[in-house]
Amino acid sequence: MKKVIFYIDGGAVGNPGPAAIGVVLCNEKKEVVRTFSQKIGQKTNNEAEYSAAIFALSKFKSLFGKKIAKETEVEIRSDSQLLVNQMNGKFKILDEKIKPFFIELWNQKLDFKKVSFVLVPRNQNNLADSLVKKELQE
Repeated sequence: MKKVIFYIDGGAVGNPGPAAIGVVLCNEKKEVVRTFSQKIGQKTNNEAEYSAAIFALSKFKSLFGKKIAKETEVEIRSDSQLLVNQMNGKFKILDEKIKPFFIELWNQKLDFKKVSFVLVPRNQNNLADSLVKKELQE
């Protein structure tokens, strides 16, 4: 795989509250390859968004190995302005609780050829969003 696209979402009922993530792995043609979702305990919405991105990168490495990861460009698409702008260096990290998530995500991305973060409108992130909602309803 030369390039993959992850659509990610995270959400919490209450803030903080019970949280879940949804991750959609797509190939270069934007065709869905796999979907993942899971509950992640008590988190804020922002922590859940970061957790989804961390999960996406670590899941890719566990499925395909570090060697393939090093050769792969990853585009993470999220509707979270905070996550995308913090990872792109446009927003400062003001919430101390987010710093460990940022550091973990930053370290995860070092295992790949390139990782970029792209802000997408909510209506372009429907599948990841629906995975989160389904987890939170169960």
